[in-house]
Amino acid sequence: MSKASPQDSPASLKARHRWNIAIAAMAVLAFIALALLVRGWHAPAPRPAVNHSYAEALEQAHNGKPGAARVLYQQFSRTDLSDIRRAGLLAELANYPSAQALKILDKDLKNPVPLVQQAAIDAVAAMVPQAQRSLLLGPLLDDPDQGVRFSAVRALLGLTPDDVGLYYGPLQDAAAQYESTLASQPPSGQSQLLLAKLLINHGDVQKASDALDLALKLEPDNIEAGLAQVQLLDRQGQADPSRQQLARLLSKHPQSSMLQHALGLWLLRHQQHEYALLALVKAVELEPENTDYRYDLAVALHDLQQLEPAQRQLAEILQRQPANRSARILLIHYWKEAGQLQKVQVLLAELEQLNPDDPALQQGL
Repeated sequence: MSKASPQDSPASLKARHRWNIAIAAMAVLAFIALALLVRGWHAPAPRPAVNHSYAEALEQAHNGKPGAARVLYQQFSRTDLSDIRRAGLLAELANYPSAQALKILDKDLKNPVPLVQQAAIDAVAAMVPQAQRSLLLGPLLDDPDQGVRFSAVRALLGLTPDDVGLYYGPLQDAAAQYESTLASQPPSGQSQLLLAKLLINHGDVQKASDALDLALKLEPDNIEAGLAQVQLLDRQGQADPSRQQLARLLSKHPQSSMLQHALGLWLLRHQQHEYALLALVKAVELEPENTDYRYDLAVALHDLQQLEPAQRQLAEILQRQPANRSARILLIHYWKEAGQLQKVQVLLAELEQLNPDDPALQQGL
């Protein structure tokens, strides 16, 4: 009888069994490592690190500090922002246009929270040229939320049919719904003013005039309704009645910056430029923090060939609001016109620090 092989001894069999287990374990580990590696190849890029707090980013954007656009955009990547904070960030976005900003707006126009949607609508109205506005806002004309629909209507009012494009029909339908809703509410000065604006847009002048008469009957001191009446009369070619209504408002509210500003614009429309400047200056004196009034004064000064005073007004806006993009862009144009290229370069460098992706820089302003 032959002897058993030493390789078949219990000890050798046991060692071989342990070896086989080790090889199998190594194979499993190698498979897991390979799977993780392949998964890593296809994993989405990690979100950019958010290195600033909400308060820091908001302050940096609001005050026009270097890097403002970058930190503002970063905040929108956060998933822990409250709706009210997101709306607050959207209010600053208009001064920092870019392709990235448009992506942010497009996303927040689809946000399920109406507060955020309405803030995004306001940002679109402030940032996007009229000719492109309907592409973003048109889909909201049949939004489930009534407030969102009506906000979209207000943002699109005044656009030409060509600008509205494919959304002309939906805009008319949504505006009709808005009119019906306002007409069914208990009348107030504000509701009648909104109704009048819708009616003016449709060309229904008589009904618009009736709505404004009712607004002023309900609220005799409603300056906005009074000015809407002035503008409506002026648009109808009734310059004298328009001027008389404006004079009555001013005699009643002589220290109203809104009325002084409106007077200046009325005089500009009627080619009374020197008198217009007096009214626009008065509006700025009464409300020096109102950069819209100061901007209009700068434009009027420029149109009267008073370039240096116009530049000073725009520089004052930037002193008060360094993030004010409209004033910065216009001042760059005015400095170019004056041949002050060194000052142009300074303003361009500041704009690049604020937002290197600003379209004005990309287009070679």
